[in-house]
Amino acid sequence: MSSLTKKLNPNRTGLLVIDMQNDFCSEGGYLHQKFGRDTSNNLALAKRIMKTVKVARKAGVIVIWIKANYEPQYLSQAMKANADPNLICCEGGTWGWDFFHVSPKKNESIIEKHSYNAFFKTNLHEILGDNNIKTLVITGVATNVCVESTLRDGYFKGYFVVMPEDLVAASTPEFQRATISNVRHYFGDVPKAAEVEAIWST
Repeated sequence: MSSLTKKLNPNRTGLLVIDMQNDFCSEGGYLHQKFGRDTSNNLALAKRIMKTVKVARKAGVIVIWIKANYEPQYLSQAMKANADPNLICCEGGTWGWDFFHVSPKKNESIIEKHSYNAFFKTNLHEILGDNNIKTLVITGVATNVCVESTLRDGYFKGYFVVMPEDLVAASTPEFQRATISNVRHYFGDVPKAAEVEAIWST
């Protein structure tokens, strides 16, 4: 049995889906409006994530959904200083805050965060502990921002980290490659989604 197979034991693994929201992923969303980010590949990403989510559910892997809300009253002073005062990212209850082509089930946890790190001032660590989770499979956007911020903190909290490279996306190829290399060398495993799915399907 491989090391990755041991880490991905369904009874001890949690699948995190991070920030798959319209403001990050859709044409007309915050990143598209403010920075002109190309969103054309995000629909395919969402479909790949949902394929893995379905395999995870069938295997009994817990799935946890992370949602950003960057309304000014929630932000740290540093994040507020970098925010656009005329454009709120993922304002609660708006189209930009809604999920982008991904669908949680009613019994799955949805955690709202107000920083890049999904552990910061949320109950994510408690939910994982209550479910005896030891390994995190981290998916979503952006690879070099919220995905990396979350996986680093998860690693420091003692979780094994698995980041399927085709289930995360960044705004530029350079950002994507840099984080993938960093995670592979220092923080965890970077397999393809198919390898993760195969382990969960046996």
